[in-house]
Amino acid sequence: MRILLIDDHALFRIGLQELLERRGIEVIAAIGDCEAGIMQVIDSQPDIVLLDMRMPQMSGIEVLQQLRDRQQKMAISMLTTSRDEKDIIESLQGGAQGYLLKDMEPDDLITALNDILKGKTVVAPELTSVLARAVQGETAESTETNDVFSGLTPRESEILCHLAEGQSNKVIANHLGISDGTVKLHVKSILRKLDVNSRVEAAVIAVEKKMCQR
Repeated sequence: MRILLIDDHALFRIGLQELLERRGIEVIAAIGDCEAGIMQVIDSQPDIVLLDMRMPQMSGIEVLQQLRDRQQKMAISMLTTSRDEKDIIESLQGGAQGYLLKDMEPDDLITALNDILKGKTVVAPELTSVLARAVQGETAESTETNDVFSGLTPRESEILCHLAEGQSNKVIANHLGISDGTVKLHVKSILRKLDVNSRVEAAVIAVEKKMCQR
C-alpha cells in the first residue's frame, strides 16, 4: 500500500508517517503545501491520498475536487478532526472513499485504509449516525413497499441496529455476549443480503427505512 498525506500540521504529518512506516506501509510523501501535494499525487500515483480538512491554502474538499477534476482515480480519504455533518456529506459527494478521524486508534486506521484499498467506503464508526441522519433528512419518503430486510435473521436485524448506532464489532459483541468473530460473520452476511459494500451503507439503509426503533 502506497500512501500520500497532505496536511499542514508538521508534527501530525511526521508522526503519522512514522506510524504507518512502522506498520510496513510505504508513505510516498507527507506534504504541508496543497498545490505541491496535488502535483505530487499526479506524479507518483499513490494507492490512497489522505487529506486534512482544514488547511490555510485550500480545504481538503477543494483539494479533493481538484484531483477529481484532473481525472485522478485513486482512493482519497479525509483524515481530520472535523465531525461536521456538512463536511462529511460534501466529502463523500465529492468522491472521497473515506472520512476518518485523527483520534482513531492506530489499528482501526490501518483496518480502514485496507478496506478503502479494497474499494469500500469507510466512515469513522462514531460518525455513522451523523451520516445516517443527514441522509434520512435529505431523502424523500420512499414509495417502495418491499421489505429490504426480509432476508435477515432476527440476530442479523439486531446487529444491523447496533451498526446504525455506529457501534464497533467489539462493542456489539460485548453487548450481545458473543465473540468478535461471530459479529464479523453476521456483518458479512448482512452486507451480502442488503447488496451493499460497507457497514456504513447498511447503517444508512437501516435508518432511512426506520428499521430500528431505539
